[in-house]
Amino acid sequence: MEKELSFDAKILHKPYAKTDAYGALNMPIYQSAAYEFDTAESMEAAFIGKSADHTYSRITNPTVQHFESRVQSITDALSVTALNSGMAAISNIIITLAQSGSNIVTSRHLFGNTYSFFASTMAAFGVETRFCDLTNPYEVESHIDSNTCAVFLEIITNPQLEIADLKALSAITKQMGVPLIADTTIVPFCAFKAKKWGINIEIVSSTKYISGGATSLGGLIIDYGNFDWLSSPKLHTVAKGFGPAAFTVKLRKEIHRNLGAYMTPQVAYMQNLGLETLSIRYECQSGTCLELTKRLEKVGAIASVNYTGLATNKYHELSLEQFGQKPGAMFTIDLASREACFNFLNKLKIIKRATNLFDNKSLAIHPASTIFGTFTADDRKDMNVSDNTIRFSVGLESVDDLFNDIIQAL
Repeated sequence: MEKELSFDAKILHKPYAKTDAYGALNMPIYQSAAYEFDTAESMEAAFIGKSADHTYSRITNPTVQHFESRVQSITDALSVTALNSGMAAISNIIITLAQSGSNIVTSRHLFGNTYSFFASTMAAFGVETRFCDLTNPYEVESHIDSNTCAVFLEIITNPQLEIADLKALSAITKQMGVPLIADTTIVPFCAFKAKKWGINIEIVSSTKYISGGATSLGGLIIDYGNFDWLSSPKLHTVAKGFGPAAFTVKLRKEIHRNLGAYMTPQVAYMQNLGLETLSIRYECQSGTCLELTKRLEKVGAIASVNYTGLATNKYHELSLEQFGQKPGAMFTIDLASREACFNFLNKLKIIKRATNLFDNKSLAIHPASTIFGTFTADDRKDMNVSDNTIRFSVGLESVDDLFNDIIQAL
């Protein structure tokens, strides 16, 4: 019996859809808007979906397709769609599922633009967002009704680092016929298998770990084909013809084509390269994050350290079960005040004052004044975003270099 390939081997040795004319080991950048056909008949077949030939790079592209197929091979997904940002992935999913009168059940503990998309952008189109405590299964269940098109969560919230019980949420959504949508950006594929936990649609900002050091923007929609779309008010009719593939059919044949947010071939080329070193970079970054936070817990000038990999963290046991010993490379610290946070940031020498996560360089930001800076103080309180919090993204530097930089800045 042939042994299954390892995670890294699946990425490195995924064959091209068609043999490259020159035997290139790296998938070339197919920098073309359109593609020629030999006959009118073959052109018709491609445009109406009877063949898999490429027609126009807003819809499919060989370089992007190879990136999608690599991700599909390591996630065991039904389909993968690559878009030009994580927010594009979120918006394409919700527009595929929601219609006027629909509601989405989620938490207030979300990344700022995700929160704004639900609370403001979708509200203008008649889609209600029902905010609740996703760590309380009974509260989640009480917010779901026949018009609920999705339950949405971040597997580790940014920047609150809250964790919900995925088994409990999956059981509720399955029982009530609602898809479970999860943004898993904080913990990559090599350490977290979304399908195992009953997630139906996975969202990843490939800008983060996958891009290989913040080289490019991208987002992924991963459909596991494990939901009965006959229970979806919007996709019910599509599901009669396409079954578990109904979501992908609606997304690929209509929504992503019409919104025009498909990934570019240049970005797919860079993210193909980044994917090849994903697991080794993550092992380094997450390991450094764990060791660094353990050291920082002992520093008196820091009011608190928040990382779910720490044994003292209130989510530690659940984090260990769902994400293993090293749950991501993001952590936060709390200082005495907003002023103390600004003074600290201004004294950093190695860690960069910048947004983004999981660059090769370590980054620090004050979320309340930046990512959440346009929200009111009351909004930030509801979202559990404190003026005293600094968020860190751990890069590839040594733990000693990062610890020493933080200590001198304190």
